[in-house]
Amino acid sequence: MAEDDKNNIGASIRTAEVVLPCDEIEATLSFFTDRLGFRIDSVRPADNPTVAVLSGHGIRVRLVHGLEDHPSVLRLACDDPGAVADGATALTAPNGTHIELVDANPAAELPTNQPAFVLHQLSGDANWIVGRAGMRYRDLIPDRQGGRFIASHIHIPDAGPVPDYVHFHKIRFQIIYCYKGWVRVVYEDQGPPFELHAGDCVLQPPAIRHRVLECSSDLEVIEIGCPAEHETCADHELELPTENHRPERDFDGQRFVRHIAADATWQPWRIDGFQCRDTGISAATDGLVSARIVRAHGPSRGSTRLSNDAEAELLFYFVLRGTVTLSTLEAQTSEEQPDHRLQSGDSVVIPGAMDHELAAWSDDFELLEVALPPVA
Repeated sequence: MAEDDKNNIGASIRTAEVVLPCDEIEATLSFFTDRLGFRIDSVRPADNPTVAVLSGHGIRVRLVHGLEDHPSVLRLACDDPGAVADGATALTAPNGTHIELVDANPAAELPTNQPAFVLHQLSGDANWIVGRAGMRYRDLIPDRQGGRFIASHIHIPDAGPVPDYVHFHKIRFQIIYCYKGWVRVVYEDQGPPFELHAGDCVLQPPAIRHRVLECSSDLEVIEIGCPAEHETCADHELELPTENHRPERDFDGQRFVRHIAADATWQPWRIDGFQCRDTGISAATDGLVSARIVRAHGPSRGSTRLSNDAEAELLFYFVLRGTVTLSTLEAQTSEEQPDHRLQSGDSVVIPGAMDHELAAWSDDFELLEVALPPVA
């Protein structure tokens, strides 16, 4: 091979990783970081990691859960993988080492939406999983609508500093609603650290750097994002807060939003008997997604019917307080479905072409509504 060809191939390769099998991601991460001094570069997914990338001492290590009969693997991230191996995506070294060739900057994958009705009710034996930075996660959309969406109920039991680091997410959108307690956070170009209190909400645009600093005891937040499985990457170079305060900064077509409940105004919702406060997320995402908090306004006077657009990607409700009866109706068959009595902590996904009714709500009833596209 000519020397110029060797130089071109070498210039295309951006990073190299040793791939190792891993049955217990959390325990292995602790061993590599605490005992060996490695640092975390990325994990995915955040709620129940199956892949983690670490770096230290001149090498990068990729831990992958579930690998069996694992050969020695070197993973090379390249500007042009095809140029390294004449169009092939893998090579085998003379000693048997398997060489994976991957794109250094792959396009984000957005799985095809598979809409379905999902009811998730909070119970005493709820399945909480320990995820990134020791946070406890409850999966609110187990089927992920085909991998398109994720909604998590996140709980941090103990007050104090959170073992987080500056990081960002490769996402289409991500919304964080503070359900209970408070949390202190800091965001790139958004000024000094601030606290989110119960009822507050933020939109985290794609790739905005941020960090969770500390929280109250029994902090609970609701996180909704797309796609369901996305990469969380550490930024070891950037220090937060940044010097610049740029509230109007564009992050891949979106602006950062901090919605403060105490400063919000209530307006009529799309049906009588309810009010809502708009978080401003629809405007900040150019109509991609909306998030509103809805509350009862006056006593229940029978049922109220809501229609859902057949092309809707997602309509997600999370009951914040009180109770309500939800009835669904298949628009095409007019077949009535069983009624569901919902209470605080319960959530539901209403697919497109499924109308639904709310009835017998309590005076203190309140819910979080997230919709793609926004509903009027």
